[in-house]
Amino acid sequence: MSGKIKSYFLFNANQKNENSVSEISRKKRFEFFGDFCRKLNKPFPLTILDLGGSDYHWRKSGFVNDKNFQITIVNTESQDLSGMDNFIYLKKDVTDLSDFKDEEFDIVYSNSLIEHINTEDLQIKLAEDIRRIGKHYFIQTPNYYFPIEPHFLFPFFQYLPLNLRAALVKKFDLGWYDRQPDKVKAFELASSIKLLSQKELKKLFPDGKIYHEKYLFLNKSFIIYK
Repeated sequence: MSGKIKSYFLFNANQKNENSVSEISRKKRFEFFGDFCRKLNKPFPLTILDLGGSDYHWRKSGFVNDKNFQITIVNTESQDLSGMDNFIYLKKDVTDLSDFKDEEFDIVYSNSLIEHINTEDLQIKLAEDIRRIGKHYFIQTPNYYFPIEPHFLFPFFQYLPLNLRAALVKKFDLGWYDRQPDKVKAFELASSIKLLSQKELKKLFPDGKIYHEKYLFLNKSFIIYK
């Protein structure tokens, strides 16, 4: 991949760049999420559980310090919630949500999380927990069939055999990842993402409606919500 093409992909995948595709999509997604919240016709404040989220993701969302929302971020990585009075952080792995009660939250939210749960069984378990814990849910994930894999930023990377993906990861810096010269770590990284098709996503959340996030008339990612 040429340097110019790589720079183009990195620029447009970076939310820190105001005019990037990723940042424009993030803004539209939060507008859609705000409309979704208002249409629930539930008394405020709404309780939201964000699985795998980050303080950075929310800081420019318009939800910070809005007393209509009480938001809990679950992540294994610590978060800086200074100045975010309506947020709390729980250090927890999303593959074990057994501590949460049925319908404990008004909404379970996740953004580009479920594809990082890289086995079918664990994705099924996570989806079941989301539907159990939340009265409603709002789940975004990239589309398997979009031609540019969004993590490695390599065309059609997700279609390649695992051995070839691992070989590329071993030899090159790809997307947000430095190359992994160690063979075992290269295989682990190459197999760490399991993108979903619309059909697979609907199977995980059969009671949900799907919204298509577009780029150049293609389905870049999906939001499934209920």
